[in-house]
Amino acid sequence: MSDTSEFVRKVHETQAKDEKNRKLQGAKHPDDKLPNHQHRKGRGD
Repeated sequence: MSDTSEFVRKVHETQAKDEKNRKLQGAKHPDDKLPNHQHRKGRGD
């Protein structure tokens, strides 16, 4: 029985991680994607 509860716990953790990743990656909605970095142009090297 503990194997079942352990499995369910892992599934819930995986689902939570997937949901977080979808939000960060803006799944199918690039406009919703959070920026990971900005490109700097004309830094005057």
